[in-house]
Amino acid sequence: MLKLAVLVSGGGTNLQAIIDNIENGKITNATIAAVISNNKNAYALERAKAHGIAQVCISPKDFENRALFNEALLDYLVKAQIDLIVLAGYLVVVPQIVIERFRNRIINIHPSLIPAFCGTGYYGLKVHEAALKKGVKVSGATVHFVDEGTDTGPIIMQKAVDVLPGDTPEILQRRIMENAEWVLLPAAIDAIANGQVELRDNIVTVHAK
Repeated sequence: MLKLAVLVSGGGTNLQAIIDNIENGKITNATIAAVISNNKNAYALERAKAHGIAQVCISPKDFENRALFNEALLDYLVKAQIDLIVLAGYLVVVPQIVIERFRNRIINIHPSLIPAFCGTGYYGLKVHEAALKKGVKVSGATVHFVDEGTDTGPIIMQKAVDVLPGDTPEILQRRIMENAEWVLLPAAIDAIANGQVELRDNIVTVHAK
């Protein structure tokens, strides 16, 4: 059974998608051991509480320096015996020591088709604003492993979503969440939990069940 830690900063819609898919059996061999947020007021923590999942706030603001925060986060993850870290709208840079300890065991969902509209500064509505400004006809979402770069790790899964006339950043964001993010992230977790994901030479292959 794969033990997940889901790291969040806000509302936790992707967290809810994971919870729902575990409860309905679409994600197998995985359980959420903890939901961790840097924001004590994040609604995601309420979602976790409602489903009996351990919830904890570990915020850089509560430590004298970033090194102490980094150590506290790593310590919690190790003691909780986490197998896979899932970043689901987590707006804190993952510490180097966590990346090193959990190499190829951290995944992130990004609301674009990487390598488009990703990297430093591309988060939330900013991604969709940039896509619409560029005039792309297709956007989507990407699940990838996390490395030392920003949105640079090996791509696990992608799903395209059409950009439609009259889209605003908010409308496009919602369509990508509903049609891509809430589908891809649970699918990637299930694939990892069932040994279907192979990483070789920085390229991911997802094998059929």
